[in-house]
Amino acid sequence: MAFEELLEKSGGLGLFQVLQIFTLLLPAILTPYHLLLENFSAAIPDHRCWAHVLDNGSQIPVNLTQEALLAVSIPPGPNQQPHRCRRFRQPQWQLLDPNATAASWSQAATEPCVDGWVYDRSTFTATIVTKWDLVCSTQNLKPMGQSIFMAGILVGSFIWGLLSYRIGRKPMLTWCCLQAAVASTGAVFAPSFLIYCGLRFVSAFGLAGIVLTSTIMMVEWTTTRRRAVTMTILGCTYSTGQMTLAGLAFAMRDWRDLQLAVSVPFFAIFLVSWWLPESARWLMTVGKPDQALQELKKVARINGHKEAKKTLTIEALLTSMEEEASKEAHRSVLDLFRVPSLRGRTCTLVVESFSLMLSYYGLVLDLQSLGRDIFLLQALFGAMDFLGRATTVLLLKLLGRRLTLACSQVLAGLAILANVLVPQELQTLRVALAVLGKGCFGVNLTCFTVYRTELFPTELRMTSEGFLQSVGRLGAMIGPLIKMAHQTLPLLPPLFYGISPILSGLLLLFCLPETQGLPLPDTIQDLENQKSATARNSQQDVVIVESTWF
Repeated sequence: MAFEELLEKSGGLGLFQVLQIFTLLLPAILTPYHLLLENFSAAIPDHRCWAHVLDNGSQIPVNLTQEALLAVSIPPGPNQQPHRCRRFRQPQWQLLDPNATAASWSQAATEPCVDGWVYDRSTFTATIVTKWDLVCSTQNLKPMGQSIFMAGILVGSFIWGLLSYRIGRKPMLTWCCLQAAVASTGAVFAPSFLIYCGLRFVSAFGLAGIVLTSTIMMVEWTTTRRRAVTMTILGCTYSTGQMTLAGLAFAMRDWRDLQLAVSVPFFAIFLVSWWLPESARWLMTVGKPDQALQELKKVARINGHKEAKKTLTIEALLTSMEEEASKEAHRSVLDLFRVPSLRGRTCTLVVESFSLMLSYYGLVLDLQSLGRDIFLLQALFGAMDFLGRATTVLLLKLLGRRLTLACSQVLAGLAILANVLVPQELQTLRVALAVLGKGCFGVNLTCFTVYRTELFPTELRMTSEGFLQSVGRLGAMIGPLIKMAHQTLPLLPPLFYGISPILSGLLLLFCLPETQGLPLPDTIQDLENQKSATARNSQQDVVIVESTWF
């Protein structure tokens, strides 16, 4: 491909690529903090109703133990533990009689927690659940808050994907870092849960742009041979963020401290991001060869490639990128469905992106259902995700993009479905299956990041990336909402999370082409040329195979 040659002339893989990757990894390590933050900042501690006899120091009888006072104040819940959402209207002293039975209190009048709740603060000193009492009748506000955050990423992915063609990659990254920094820091000072959710929405809106630009800028400044390695490094950085989040949350048990710790660094990244050059691929696509040449020379200078002064000229640039430089028509989302060579790819990836994110966030945002030590679980999830992403490069070389993605997707779904059959008492096995599924999702996400960028040309890559991420975030938004059906239909969420990745994995296996070793396409014509070349190779293979029969 023409631009690949220009990239090689500017140094290929050199100091610039190393500095660029390091710079873009800074926001990448912070992104998982915000995506998974509410595993800790919105953790639900053990709680019960506030009771006069128990919690009003002036009314506590001297001769009774805390357990006795609890028995006369709080009725047993479904698991025979103190009820979390109801209390006796009056103390039931008759329950202290050793011969008392369930009939002694079953008819006694109970009431909701009209005076508030008492929370167990041994694990977390404060969470948004304890601050705004998101329990009992308001417990569904927590998954609603998670869905609002995912809605922000959904809208951001779509909007930034459309605007990136007009404003470019670099200014979008810089602005989104500032937006995420201001909004997420402001969430600490939110006076109400509604305002908190609004600020989280704005923060997620900015995070979507950061994820988009980090991925696209790495892809468009990396040669074909190094692209999978670069994306794997990016994926492993996301995994590192998941692991370090566990340690950060363990050290900071107040949600305000944790929120500030993951938000303030974005201000520094906002300042650092100014040195990054604009994507020369994008500049050529929008008909700005002069600026593209300047950026290429800047990269060559950083890489110490002195010969670039002679080889990188405007004449060479226009000759090798003539089609892109002369093409000024703006491509829209409709082109993803209007162009025949893109329609099938887009529809298949829509299903893939939606099911992947629905299952992924359904799994990772529900740590408390898997065990008591959520810090250890988060660390295990991050470690397994790192292992899965780190092995992706080897899997991509051995199996290719399509087979790697399909197999890991199906295996992740099977791990989730297997967990349905495991009793709650076998916590170790349940955690093992969940961690296995998380590792498969790690392979999925890294492979999918590489694969989808290779399936679309430069002139539509950012648009397709934004559109597919929007679809994925729609799945991520619906994922927590499905959890709300757990109380009435316990099997519905795991069945959704398990079956959808299996079906989408099989779909892409039969509907998408393999892109391993192919140059990154810049135009729709490049895709047509790739298809023609692949068809010719297939015909040659058929002829060779047939000739061996004689």
